[in-house]
Amino acid sequence: MKKIGLFFGSFNPIHIGHLILANYILENSDMDELWFVVSPQNPFKDKKSLLKDHNRLDMVQLAVKHYPNMRASNVEFSLPIPSYTIDTLTYLHEKYPEYSFSLIMGEDNLKNLHKWKNSDVLIKNHHIIVYPRVFEGEKADSDYLQHENISLIKAPVIELSATEIRNMIKDGKNVRPMLPPEVFEYLDGSSFYK
Repeated sequence: MKKIGLFFGSFNPIHIGHLILANYILENSDMDELWFVVSPQNPFKDKKSLLKDHNRLDMVQLAVKHYPNMRASNVEFSLPIPSYTIDTLTYLHEKYPEYSFSLIMGEDNLKNLHKWKNSDVLIKNHHIIVYPRVFEGEKADSDYLQHENISLIKAPVIELSATEIRNMIKDGKNVRPMLPPEVFEYLDGSSFYK
């Protein structure tokens, strides 16, 4: 059975922190592929600062083109909005019954997992790989970390945020080192985030 890691996010924009983390997980797990699932709308986030879905998908596709085990996924584009992870997983299991799916999330998301739609079903039926976050307020409750389906990995912590990158672009600052080269070229010269 093919093992797929699902890394959900707005990727507004995707940055090198995402790629470093994804590569680390692929190299240090038994996963065959990692899919960046571009979410049209996270129920916990404001949509007004989001680029259009296809622009964010384009950037993810550009970012992963040199990584054969990574791919961009637009699966949530055809599902009801806002996007709920449990609904996406149900759809993916029906579409790809031969695949095994794991969720990849930061400690900050695990901390708020109890607020997610059908979080008990999510934890019971899916393996969840949790990567560390920098700030103490983002650390997960140890109760969750004791669950047999949840694994905390010691991935490198990259202190980059898409919000910070968007603000820097707006302020005319150089973000080239923070973005995959193709994503920088995509944004450079555009009016995105300005």
